[in-house]
Amino acid sequence: MTKWKICARPLKLSMLMVLLIGTITCSGIGLLLAPQASAGSPVPFAPGERLKFQLRWTLIPAGKAIMEVMPMKTIDGTPVYHFRLTAESNAFVDMFYKVRDRIDAYASADMTRAVRYHHNQHEGETRRNVKVDFDWQKEKALYKDGKTDREIEIVPGTFDPLSVFYYTRLLDYKATNIIECPVSDGKKCVTGMARVIKKETITILSGTYDTYLLEPDLKHVGGVFEKDKSAKIKLWVTADERRIPVKIASKVAIGSFVGELLTIEKGDS
Repeated sequence: MTKWKICARPLKLSMLMVLLIGTITCSGIGLLLAPQASAGSPVPFAPGERLKFQLRWTLIPAGKAIMEVMPMKTIDGTPVYHFRLTAESNAFVDMFYKVRDRIDAYASADMTRAVRYHHNQHEGETRRNVKVDFDWQKEKALYKDGKTDREIEIVPGTFDPLSVFYYTRLLDYKATNIIECPVSDGKKCVTGMARVIKKETITILSGTYDTYLLEPDLKHVGGVFEKDKSAKIKLWVTADERRIPVKIASKVAIGSFVGELLTIEKGDS
């Protein structure tokens, strides 16, 4: 069984898109049992990597999501990885609930902590531009959205909701029994859990993959998942050294949501 720290908030279509990265806009509070990536192990991602996903609600095409590793940057003298996730509903879904989300996350080049997190949110009538800076001298996350400024305490090794998935790609699932990783979106943190269920070969739009099946615990997740006690989310990640998310599926009383990998562009080695 593999534990995962997860921070919850109400889950909508756009948040299901974000789940393609294997998290539920999440957070945690400790690293007491956190496994570390093996010293000298090759990093399984690089600038130029681009993953494109097709999104469906039941049988209806809903949109697309793209995960990218952007060129390396420097923030306040710190070299950082730059990760980006964009999620966009299609023309049909736009008539009911338009989504144009973009998340930019920056993590230290040694992949030990978050540096900055930026979420430009356009979901239906909601418009929000969130920026979180991680102040490691004070060990605080500083949150701003144009209306609210706040700060919360963080612990060493804290990641944001996007960069945490890239951190988990450094780990070896078959050799890991417990994963605990602190994560913050600059608001609040709760404890959640995800289990590595089994290895499974699956066939999707882009091909056949040997994968690990992961299942997050949903007890802290709101929205339709809170109302439906039988709700589940499943995530399939390739069982090779790259740990690429290839499929996510959720099932609730009002229907099911599926995201499947369409294309992979590898980054520079």
